[in-house]
Amino acid sequence: MMDIPLYKDAVEPIYRQLARYFRLQIEGGRLLPGDRLPPTRELARQLGIARISVVNAYTQLQEAGLIAAHPGRGTFVTGTRAQTGGPGSQWPLRHALNISMREMTRLARQPGVIAFSGGTSSEEFLPVEALRHAINTVLDRDGAGAVDYEEAEGYPPLRQAVSEYVSSLGIRCHADDVLITGGAQQALDLVVQTVLSNGDTLITGNPTYLGLLDIAHVRRVIPIGVPFDAQGMRLDALEATIEDHRPRLIYIAPTYHNPTGTVMPLHRRRQLLGLAKQYDIPILEDAVYHELGYHDAPPPPLKALDENGLVLHASGYSKILLPGTRIGYLIAGGALQDRLAQVKQAADVCTPGLNQRAMHVYLSSGALAGHLNRIRAELHARCETAVDAARRYLPPGSKWVEPSGGLYLWVQLPDNGPTAAELYVTAIQHGVAYAIGTLFHTDGSGGRHIRLNFAAHPPTRIQEGFKRLGEAWDAWQQTYAPAIRRTPIL
Repeated sequence: MMDIPLYKDAVEPIYRQLARYFRLQIEGGRLLPGDRLPPTRELARQLGIARISVVNAYTQLQEAGLIAAHPGRGTFVTGTRAQTGGPGSQWPLRHALNISMREMTRLARQPGVIAFSGGTSSEEFLPVEALRHAINTVLDRDGAGAVDYEEAEGYPPLRQAVSEYVSSLGIRCHADDVLITGGAQQALDLVVQTVLSNGDTLITGNPTYLGLLDIAHVRRVIPIGVPFDAQGMRLDALEATIEDHRPRLIYIAPTYHNPTGTVMPLHRRRQLLGLAKQYDIPILEDAVYHELGYHDAPPPPLKALDENGLVLHASGYSKILLPGTRIGYLIAGGALQDRLAQVKQAADVCTPGLNQRAMHVYLSSGALAGHLNRIRAELHARCETAVDAARRYLPPGSKWVEPSGGLYLWVQLPDNGPTAAELYVTAIQHGVAYAIGTLFHTDGSGGRHIRLNFAAHPPTRIQEGFKRLGEAWDAWQQTYAPAIRRTPIL
């Protein structure tokens, strides 16, 4: 490592020179997956540079998916940077991001940390007593039958209840078109397994739901990201991407998108369906947030507008009822429905019968409408608190769009400071956590974005958490920025 060429008088910062050196070593095969890089302090001493230069170089390499840090063991090469368009191109990057996500989750669970990093609402929103009543009703009524195996497609009365419920959203379907799944996440996974093969291309947004990227990584399909604007996925960019990559599936969450919170307007939804018909590509619609609007009702789901049978509609009750019950559903229909059921049966035989029957009792009671109204009102109040706190405490130059529904505030940090990854440890030290924007992107971009789940905390905790985040930013600036300015070789 003593032979690393660094030019102290160059305009290019030292950390970028160092990152470029390691990138070339990795891409040239001189550093292989599993090779261990020197500790930051040791390398800085050997090279006679500030440690922050090494830290920043490693951070850049980690965000690119080239290396990964393992606490207590060191920093290791994970692979070469993905080349756009090739099968498996994003796998090394996703592997590194998964390692980072697990470590960030561990840090966020430390005592005293206000975690805005999760993907669920607060426990106080959950109708525990109603579920207890539903479970007791099922056990008294059905006895041992309540815990027996169900059909792979799901408990028939629950499938009927779901079909009746989605009809209120404008979706025309029969109970036979409904497949009960282990949460909406399994619904997405079943579609990817059924529709795509190893190395196929999947189009999604950039950013997108990180769970979809995890599925793509595990199933070894290639996610290609299409940029977003204030109205969701840009359809001009989508058509160009279709022409370039010939995908076999489009994934989209058109209503209160995770993580950006955008809502695709009606005219764009119709245009999207027109493109899907033109190129004969099925659409996987993720609608888990559709009912969580604060104001007027959003446009109808894509499935309600679908006249050609191209939309597979996935949703569930994890975001609005009880996450741990893992009850989701998938609406497809036709021959594809049978194939999905076969894949589902091979995966887990069936979704737990007691949970399905209890959910059916709850839905049949009519309590969901009132429960949703209470959640919407509370989410609206927490969103307003978060936006007020963002204005008050986040660093000047931060950008966001106030969402009209959902759980999240998507924030772009200013350019005159740390990236989201660089700030993270300092934020943890100040008792606050968030989700780093890179995790939601197909290409490792989004380094200056953070996702804040305001639904997870009451207003006083939201205010305190945002205050801590602003203090972490200031502390990072005071700790590292002077060192960067003082060190002439940076």
